[in-house]
Amino acid sequence: MEVKEFDTVILKDGRQASVMEVFPNGSLILDVGSSPDDWETLYDKTLDDVSKVVKI
Repeated sequence: MEVKEFDTVILKDGRQASVMEVFPNGSLILDVGSSPDDWETLYDKTLDDVSKVVKI
């Protein structure tokens, strides 16, 4: 599966995330949440944590 910067993905744990950065080793920086009140940046995810790409 190809994941690119700014794609919207569904993680295997069910959360929807926006891809902020994709590294050559498969590591990702993701933002989850629906507004500035609950946004969280995840630095510990990889392509293996992604279930599917929902918006490109």
